[in-house]
Amino acid sequence: MAKKLSGVRGMNDLLPAEAPLWEWFEARVADWLRSYGYQQIRTPIVEYTELFVKGIGEVTDIVEKEMYSFEDKLNGEHLTLRPEFTAGVIRAVIEHNLTYDAPRRVWSMGPVFRHERPQRGRYRQFHQVNVEALGFAGPDIDAELIVMLARLWKILGIERVRLELNCLGQADERARHRADLIEYLRRYEAQLDDDAKRRLHTNPLRILDTKNPALTEIVAGAPRITDYLGTASRAHFEGLQALLGSAGIAFSVNPRMVRGLDYYNLTVFEWITDALGAQGTLCGGGRYDPLIERMGGRPTPGIGFGMGIERVIELLREAGRVPSAPVCDVYVLHQGGATQPVALRAAELLRDAGLDVILHAGEGGLKSQMRKADASGAEFALIVGAAEAAQQAAAVKALRARGAEAPFATQAVLPLAQIGEALVTALERISE
Repeated sequence: MAKKLSGVRGMNDLLPAEAPLWEWFEARVADWLRSYGYQQIRTPIVEYTELFVKGIGEVTDIVEKEMYSFEDKLNGEHLTLRPEFTAGVIRAVIEHNLTYDAPRRVWSMGPVFRHERPQRGRYRQFHQVNVEALGFAGPDIDAELIVMLARLWKILGIERVRLELNCLGQADERARHRADLIEYLRRYEAQLDDDAKRRLHTNPLRILDTKNPALTEIVAGAPRITDYLGTASRAHFEGLQALLGSAGIAFSVNPRMVRGLDYYNLTVFEWITDALGAQGTLCGGGRYDPLIERMGGRPTPGIGFGMGIERVIELLREAGRVPSAPVCDVYVLHQGGATQPVALRAAELLRDAGLDVILHAGEGGLKSQMRKADASGAEFALIVGAAEAAQQAAAVKALRARGAEAPFATQAVLPLAQIGEALVTALERISE
């Protein structure tokens, strides 16, 4: 026997039974972003490895341990499956000069790849919604992104979320904080775990984000970035908080919230839930004003966020939002032979009318076909037997009982020319 093949660990199939919830979510996200003036941008899954080393930072967990990188054997190029969206989006913005005449609001959605231990809501291939606002310097756009997300949670019916904010200041303020942080942590170096020791001189901010409970007390006493903010940084952060307060958005300031990448500045934020265990961050964002210039573009302020779709989908399931969309509106049955071309024509006429249709394929008697029609979730069965085919007609039968007055509760025969309009009208009556 041939060896049974299976999927790569941490890279999951989306099966037909699960797809309606994803489609429901994706449609609402697209409508939500359109309502705020955001335009979609699609970048390749594969980019040059150099892009992510430059855009994310060489001394980061993503670049050091998590990227799927390889050499193209055909031409020797070093390529990487995207581990996040922002670097690729910024590359496209610079390459195509998208901000030359005006700021841009853009969004993306799709898979990203990181080689890490799979766990609940965190996989090696996972999916994100990514949003970027480029060319806006004030706290008003920071507030807009956060207010947008608050609206999305309402649209989706997600309630158990909270917002945390912090301000990372500017490069000189972070440099002073970093120096004092390293000096402070050196005093406890013997008590640090291996991960923290590795990060002490390369990426000490990430130590503040540790999940090791043994380091909680040490981290609690560490210098806080908010104590190093200058006048302009404080004004930006206070302006953001005032705007959120006026919009009725509840939040807490978390001075331990950090980013391991040194191009982040000013605002950082996270929407967090307690419903998913340790993997509680639904969405994280922040301002990265130096990034576009660092990657070769003109100085342009920027802010964005990424949202893990799998985690949101888990919350939607917990909230009972599991749409069971029918596969089709109408299932077309026939008896083969001369009835088959008539059934094919009938199915196309129904699609012309805007209906979703499954035409039975293969053998099978009408009884077994009717079972398949019922299982499809269709509202109506359209039956083409020998008598109907001879008249260029079809019989219509409602599959979902709604009483004697419901459309086609009793089977009726209609000419093919009338079936499209008749079934559209019937479906409208049912949905009223």
